[in-house]
Amino acid sequence: MNIKLTGIFLASFILLFNALYAQNNKQPIRQTTTGTSIARGKVVYTNVCLPCHMADAGGVQNMNPPLIKTTYVLGNKTTLIKIVLRGFNEDVEINGQTYSNTMGAHDDLTDRQIADVLTYVRHSFGNKASTIKATEVAKVRAIYKK
Repeated sequence: MNIKLTGIFLASFILLFNALYAQNNKQPIRQTTTGTSIARGKVVYTNVCLPCHMADAGGVQNMNPPLIKTTYVLGNKTTLIKIVLRGFNEDVEINGQTYSNTMGAHDDLTDRQIADVLTYVRHSFGNKASTIKATEVAKVRAIYKK
């Protein structure tokens, strides 16, 4: 068998394998990278978070806190995930300003959506923090189920 026919055979086999795998598992093989998580997170941020925290993540004075270089955003992942899942109903002081608007729970978002949006926020607006994985969100969700 020549090289050209071998390549065609191999390519056909790979396409068939992927089609069968996707059919049997209802989803294609997909690897999530930080870049794809950030891109998906930006969509969630735009649709869910932007109205309160603004396009620049600067928040609204005395109402909705900024998401820029705050201990809430850059700090403990579990605390941040819990805030998104359960909401936040406390006055919070950030950089000398008090913010008092209640944040509703966003437990309607999937673990993946929460991980993506938090990864987006932790990697945007001048923030530099580690990513958040859907498995981390799932663990927190299980702990704090209502």
